[in-house]
Amino acid sequence: MASQLNPYLSFNGDARQALEFYKEVFGGTLSMNTYGEFGQEGTPDADKIMHGMLETPSGYTLMGADGAPGQEAQPGNNFSVALTGDDDAELRGYWEKLSADGSVSVPLEKQMWGDVFGMCTDRFGIPWMVNISQAES
Repeated sequence: MASQLNPYLSFNGDARQALEFYKEVFGGTLSMNTYGEFGQEGTPDADKIMHGMLETPSGYTLMGADGAPGQEAQPGNNFSVALTGDDDAELRGYWEKLSADGSVSVPLEKQMWGDVFGMCTDRFGIPWMVNISQAES
């Protein structure tokens, strides 16, 4: 899979409604996973969206989620630029350059969903997410 660069939007509990709206606008296929599906069942956040992705017929990809507990999304901090794919060397190279002289909020390491993921803010204040898909075993 070729690496992709796309926006990742953050919401305060209305990610499902927003992503469904964007599906109405752009068409395409929408997939969503909740926090409850990833170990937070029975919590107030169980039905919130941990990750959603809209892939449109025009080739656009839009991702979004409700902020994790304690993370308030506000205008100006409610987006990231996401780099995704399965080319480990390429994406780690981007990560090293983007995080240099910036700040790392989530180290680039294996996550509960099986991929390698990290979050950083570059030296210009732009937030980035890097997700390296792992081969199915």
